[in-house]
Amino acid sequence: MDAYKVLFCLFFIPLHSSAASNDCPTSYCGQSFTEVRFPFRLTDRQPENCGFTGFDIRCTFPSMLLLNLPSSGEFSIRSIDYRSQAIRIYDPLNCLPARLLKLDLSKSPFSASNFKNFTLLTCPRDARLSGFKPVDCLSNSSFSILAIDSETFVSSMTGNQTGCLVTGHVRMPVNQPYDDGLTSQLDEDITLTWSKPDCGKCEEVGGSCGYASSNTKMTTCFSGLGPPQPSGIFRIIAFAIAIPAMTASIAIACFMCTKDRRNELINSRRTTITAVTPEDAIPLPNIVGLDQATIESYTKVVLGESRRLPGHDDATCPICLSEYHAKETVRCIPECRHCFHAECIDEWLKMNGTCPICRNSPSHPLHVES
Repeated sequence: MDAYKVLFCLFFIPLHSSAASNDCPTSYCGQSFTEVRFPFRLTDRQPENCGFTGFDIRCTFPSMLLLNLPSSGEFSIRSIDYRSQAIRIYDPLNCLPARLLKLDLSKSPFSASNFKNFTLLTCPRDARLSGFKPVDCLSNSSFSILAIDSETFVSSMTGNQTGCLVTGHVRMPVNQPYDDGLTSQLDEDITLTWSKPDCGKCEEVGGSCGYASSNTKMTTCFSGLGPPQPSGIFRIIAFAIAIPAMTASIAIACFMCTKDRRNELINSRRTTITAVTPEDAIPLPNIVGLDQATIESYTKVVLGESRRLPGHDDATCPICLSEYHAKETVRCIPECRHCFHAECIDEWLKMNGTCPICRNSPSHPLHVES
């Protein structure tokens, strides 16, 4: 088994840790699984060279990330997609329509691919508004606020003695043009994108984007397999060499593991034949893994169609080496954020008190009984 461990360390561990070879490791806010890395940075935890201008965010109790948009204030972050360079935000006070009245993206690095225009109508509560959805956070006991995207309907409502008056206009950033009826509550998340810095290709090949050096503002892609390279082509070449080597190492390791197992069986049979007196017998320690309650306390997540893990983003389960699929359940160890199929890691932790990848002990240590 020693040779197997050596091969595992030589090939698997370097590839697994290759995503962050610069000086700005990924950070998290509390128990949130949203990764914070370049071009974003946590203002109170990461130095300035770990983030791009305009991408500063802060962490508030217990695990909320806030992004400040110049002239528009702070918005909560729902998720960040580093590959497509998109971020989903929402109003932490749950009144997005009020925030849209002064939303201005011109001084930020973010933009929206499409906008939808709405007219705000203030109507008396006793007006006939059956079937229309008012904006709850702007309405009160006397008036209802409607957000309408049809100019014809606006003219009809203000000209039919309904008592409705035009009180404002808002532009709602949307992913693509859509028709959501005459009125809207304007309570959906806002999806914004960024074009600079362009780290999408680096993320696609599993690289880590960052500044080339502390003396320049030029970005580069860190592969983790060698010195930083200005292009993702070097990482592709490195993986083209490393993947066959890793495949060969796994095959050799499996062969040696089978051979060692066969030798263990032979030795165990010889041991059962050999008589051992009670005086010569040495009791072996009984190693016990984590209890079921502790294992169940670790977060379980059902994967979506993107199959993106809440912790380290791996394509396969390190225990069974099977690819993750949508709707499969994974469990993550909170201390190191390594994730596995739930059934795989549950069985492992019952017999072993350490993470299969980094060998660090979870929050409850291993017990040894003699």
